[in-house]
Amino acid sequence: MLNKEVNCLRRRDEDDIECVCSAIVVCMLTRAGVMLLNKEKRRSRRWCREWIHRRIRGRGVVNMLNQELRSEDPNSYKNFLRLSVHQFNFLLNLLDEDIRKEVTFMREPISTTDKLQITLRFLATGESYRSLMYSTRVHESTISRFVPLVCTAIIQHLSPKYLKTPDTEEEWKKIAQEFYDLWNFPHCIGALDGRHINFRPPISDGAYYYNYKGTHSIVLLALCDAKYRFTYVNLGVNGRVSDGGIFHRSSLARALNNNSLNIPPPDFLPGTRNTAPYVIVADDAFPLLINLMKPYPQRGLCHDTRIFNYRLSRARRMIENSFGMLANRFRVLLNPINLCVNKVQIITHACVVLHNYLCHENDPVYNNGNIFTEETSVPLYLETLCRQGSNNSSNSARDIRNNYKMYFNSPEGAVAWQEDSVKTHNL
Repeated sequence: MLNKEVNCLRRRDEDDIECVCSAIVVCMLTRAGVMLLNKEKRRSRRWCREWIHRRIRGRGVVNMLNQELRSEDPNSYKNFLRLSVHQFNFLLNLLDEDIRKEVTFMREPISTTDKLQITLRFLATGESYRSLMYSTRVHESTISRFVPLVCTAIIQHLSPKYLKTPDTEEEWKKIAQEFYDLWNFPHCIGALDGRHINFRPPISDGAYYYNYKGTHSIVLLALCDAKYRFTYVNLGVNGRVSDGGIFHRSSLARALNNNSLNIPPPDFLPGTRNTAPYVIVADDAFPLLINLMKPYPQRGLCHDTRIFNYRLSRARRMIENSFGMLANRFRVLLNPINLCVNKVQIITHACVVLHNYLCHENDPVYNNGNIFTEETSVPLYLETLCRQGSNNSSNSARDIRNNYKMYFNSPEGAVAWQEDSVKTHNL
């Protein structure tokens, strides 16, 4: 009798366990089904946003560009993309193979025309990817993938021709002649300076990129010629470092020290038998070197040193104006870029290359000789770097600066307006 009751209880326990297990399995299957259904719904929502797909039926900014502005209002087209129709077509043909995506059975990819137009609009305005999504009807995740790719293609195809550092004596002499003809500074082979490019780094890297202005940035160190074209750029050094510190870390400093740039040997200054080396002009944050001239310190200046500082600042203004024109044309550089540092470098580099391309194309915005008078500058849209002057200079470098000073104060080297300019601006 006892055994019979025990067996009965055991069967009940087994039945209960079986019921519980069945209930657990049913719950798990139900939960998995709900999760799968929700996932499919989310995927379906992402894939089937009807307002985005209306781009294919002729809606959105890119279609307006192609169907209306391109043929009806070329000037507005150029204002919108910063490139004329002809310049855009040239760039599109150059980049087409690198930015094209194969058609699949799933859907037709974004066209290369749309990719380039959206990228140029991003560079021109600095709009967020989400803002561009609403105007172009291309999803922000798609834009975030192809913008760096298009910028990389721009750099690869345009840099060899439009952002090339001179490496022959003839090329350097051509730049020096332009500086002399336009800005009355002989033997000048470039103007050097740096600017902050602000961005939003990860919290873990915030201190590394924190600069003296209270923002986070990397530094664009650049050299330009007498016509606002950049001839050398260095990108990526964190914003804490001063102009001089960035220069010492750059490949340009190493090349000057190694004499590997094929800079011409010293030559006669115009109208004299007095020789002087070819030099780069910079502000007082940079070191004074044999091939790098900076102004005399502001304290206790005599008449002759004020004249030298005026003549040097007049030539050095080219790099300030170049930065101003760059940021005014490609306004993505004006506000903090909400991307990782590698993509910020790519975007900035692409802007510099496009700036040079437009200069070489004789774009009137860049090449109108009357844009700036000798005493005016483009507003400083980009943050300047920390001015930590360098006082370590060789006797040879100081002698060279004194030689230029004497030349600018001599009948052979003086210009008619320098005395009035020094008095007017209290230099």
